[in-house]
Amino acid sequence: MRFATRLLVMQLVTVTAVVAVCTLVFGWLGVRQLRAESEAAALNIARTVAEDPDVKSLVAGFSADPGTPDAAQLRNGALQQIAVDVAGRTDALFVVITDDHGIRLAHPTEALLGQVVSTPFAEVLEGNEVVDWEVGTLGESARAKVPVYPEDRGAPVGEVSVGFERASVFDDLPALVATIAIAAIGGVALAAVATLLLRRRFERLTLGLQPEELVALVQNQAAVLEGVGDGVVALDPDGVVRVCNEAAERMLGIQEPVGRRFDELALPDSVLHAVRDGASGVEAVVGDRVLYLDTRPVQRDARALGQIVVVRDRTDVEALAGRLETVRAMTEALRVQRHEFANRLHVASGLIDAQRVDEARAFLGDLTERGAVDFGIAGLERVPDAFLKSLLGATAATARERGVTVRIAEDTLLLSEVVEAEDVAAVLGNLVGNAVTAAVGGDTPGWVEIALLGDGGELVITVADSGRGIQPAGADPFARATPLEAQAGAMDAVHGHGFGLPLSRDLARRRGGDVWLIDPGGAGSGAVFGARLPGALRRADENPERQTP
Repeated sequence: MRFATRLLVMQLVTVTAVVAVCTLVFGWLGVRQLRAESEAAALNIARTVAEDPDVKSLVAGFSADPGTPDAAQLRNGALQQIAVDVAGRTDALFVVITDDHGIRLAHPTEALLGQVVSTPFAEVLEGNEVVDWEVGTLGESARAKVPVYPEDRGAPVGEVSVGFERASVFDDLPALVATIAIAAIGGVALAAVATLLLRRRFERLTLGLQPEELVALVQNQAAVLEGVGDGVVALDPDGVVRVCNEAAERMLGIQEPVGRRFDELALPDSVLHAVRDGASGVEAVVGDRVLYLDTRPVQRDARALGQIVVVRDRTDVEALAGRLETVRAMTEALRVQRHEFANRLHVASGLIDAQRVDEARAFLGDLTERGAVDFGIAGLERVPDAFLKSLLGATAATARERGVTVRIAEDTLLLSEVVEAEDVAAVLGNLVGNAVTAAVGGDTPGWVEIALLGDGGELVITVADSGRGIQPAGADPFARATPLEAQAGAMDAVHGHGFGLPLSRDLARRRGGDVWLIDPGGAGSGAVFGARLPGALRRADENPERQTP
């Protein structure tokens, strides 16, 4: 049985039980009220008859007579006439009048006149009024007994008993029960209608899902949203954020967005427009991150439920791509150098085979002095680290193919080894790559000059080129261009085009360093960039070769 059906049945059963209890209570109260009304009516009639002066005098006269009243005399007596008249006017079952010995002076059954009543009368003769349901010669009735006092207000001289039969007391009970039954049926019907409406509303809100399915959905949602690296934002049809995982909050730089309209969040216009237009594959820049937005509508049973925005951080991807590009360039350079080294070995082998031993020895000596591979970079001997030599050699080999010369500045001073090769390769590779591109477009023969300085564990880099500087003048080379800006040429086509410089700066800042523009260049001189990478070098006190045994 579906949950909505179980809910409907449970509510109907509950309402029916409540209505049944209320019906019983109201019925019981109604019966008590009818009994109380009949008892009150009997009491008031008895009091009225007992206060009648004729009744007082006649009853006092019969009580004073020590003999037994004559039944024939009582049938035609004034008391009998009074009792019959009162019973006829009030629809009472009986009006009975007795003397102080309980002998009937007036009774609906004339044959019982002059006889002692069948119900107790001693308490009434003590001056008390008695109201109760009793069974007498006329059957069960609600009756009231009131003492009759003489004119001088002495001891009671008799009693007046007035009763209403059960059937007359509960004449209104069927109407009362019918009214209660109609109200109960109406209440149950109203509850059934309300329950049906509630069921429809519940199924519409839950899209027909059952509680067990909702629990599994929440568990799966939590596992998926918090178990993936992508950011996920769910919007309802009104544009209000209903779901936002921590990854999305971190990437978009927002806090507690759930329950707020998406267009009211402090986000760039490019993000708001992409979500508003339902665009997919949109690149946007938020803070220092490059994000990829994918917006998709959500529907179920042809009903629009809102949108899902998937946010992917391309910052690390671009940084990784830069590192891989550097590794690729180094691999290619090493392949070329391996080929060159193999050629040199063939030359040495040929000299030996030709018995030109002296020339072979001189050739090998020169090879030993200059190294196995000639990188062709002026000043490379100032860089003792093998990793930097290979990186710079690979970069220089690529630059030579484009007609640009790479050289190491004379003020380079580096005594430590690189320990953070990936970050150094990404930052240095991006700076040198941009400088080579700028030098290719310059007006003079292209060159790139690199200076490397070591300060404890910190590596400081400066890269200068012979290009035309930052174009247009005053542009920010670290600003990420949107696809439209890049297509329109709104930014420098060399420095700041793409994501190399911004990503290099992000990598450096994550380490506590920075990448900055030292000189924008222009008017015949190229730009100069600087970079500072803390912790990129092994400190002198951490170098085993420099420690004193």
